[in-house]
Amino acid sequence: MILKPMVRSNICLNAHPEGCAKIVRNEIALAEKTLGEKDAAGMPRLVLVVGCSTGYGLASRIAAAFGCRAATVGVSLEKAATAGKTGTPGWYNNRAFGTEAARAGLPAKTIDGDAFSDAVKAETAAAVREIAAAANISAKIDLVIYSLASPVRTDPIDGVTYRSVIKPIGGAYSGKTVDMFTGEIRESGAEPATDAEISATVKVMGGEDWERWMDALEQEGLLADDARTVAYTYIGPELSWAIYKNGTIGRAKEDLERAAKAINSKYAANGYAARRAWVSVNKAVVTRASAVIPVIPFYISVLFRVMKEKGIHEGCIEQIIRLYRDRLYRTGSGLGNTDPAAVPVDGEGRIRIDDLEMRDDVQREVEKRMKEATAENIFSISDIEGFRHDFLEAHGFDVAGIDYGADIDPQAV
Repeated sequence: MILKPMVRSNICLNAHPEGCAKIVRNEIALAEKTLGEKDAAGMPRLVLVVGCSTGYGLASRIAAAFGCRAATVGVSLEKAATAGKTGTPGWYNNRAFGTEAARAGLPAKTIDGDAFSDAVKAETAAAVREIAAAANISAKIDLVIYSLASPVRTDPIDGVTYRSVIKPIGGAYSGKTVDMFTGEIRESGAEPATDAEISATVKVMGGEDWERWMDALEQEGLLADDARTVAYTYIGPELSWAIYKNGTIGRAKEDLERAAKAINSKYAANGYAARRAWVSVNKAVVTRASAVIPVIPFYISVLFRVMKEKGIHEGCIEQIIRLYRDRLYRTGSGLGNTDPAAVPVDGEGRIRIDDLEMRDDVQREVEKRMKEATAENIFSISDIEGFRHDFLEAHGFDVAGIDYGADIDPQAV
């Protein structure tokens, strides 16, 4: 079939297998180029990525495998392709990663299943041992990345299925947004969340499952004494806080920070001084859901233009390379790569790789342009084309070097 993007209400319903594979290869090339010269003795050898198939999770696995030469296990839940319908982007990404890892001689295994379930946690433990044996290394995980982005979670304890929402708390929200395909600026709003919706969002997107993963791995004896774990969050500028930081998502991310403190307290109490959990605050990037969150497309479009003009724009893989190279495993600190005190953090103990986005000069210029934006100047002061490209690229479309007029078998990669 000939595959073109099927976009309905700013949601893309299909994916292109060759485009997805090309993006994976591009990220691999960058990881090998920029991380390949790091001191191998200080880098992780066995890495688990929970939520490995897209965005920051995929970049984290690529950087670990092809930048650090680590054996990896990834967990994600994706929909496979059929003869008449494409799979999800993550399904293609996982297949492409597996192909390239095998070609490079890097042991890797991907678990396709519900990461919230106890059954998948047990399956993952077996996979870690299998991959460690294949790599001829100890079955002790050095790094756990927690990067789940599911909107739904069934709690394995009470069996209840919870659904997250993106809503403000305490009052309705109204603000400007922009249509990435037309450039139309319009008002967008959302009604306030109920208490039940807030609780459900915390259940899905908070830190409870992250804690359960770390407990399960500890019970299986799979964590190295100096194991590190990182979960990802976003804070953003004050102009987005009503819908994000102070909304339901922000409440869930607060719980993620609570979980990091709880994990660290448990390790300290059990005598694991070198083990540490962090929340990493990452930069705004275009995700599959970005286009439907009020104000976010407008903000990101302007942000991208400003950061590109200043030469400091980054995508997921560039962010994760900096996370590994300059934060988690930096050298030259005099403290050593295995000392968690060597990892730079803010006053709340969080890793900040959103530092370039949140620079004063960047935020001042973004705020100025958003106030000045009109239908006449929106394309000259923002990067709507870049937002649209990243959105399509996340689904394997608009990728340089791909023949989108070719007949494609959606089941073949």
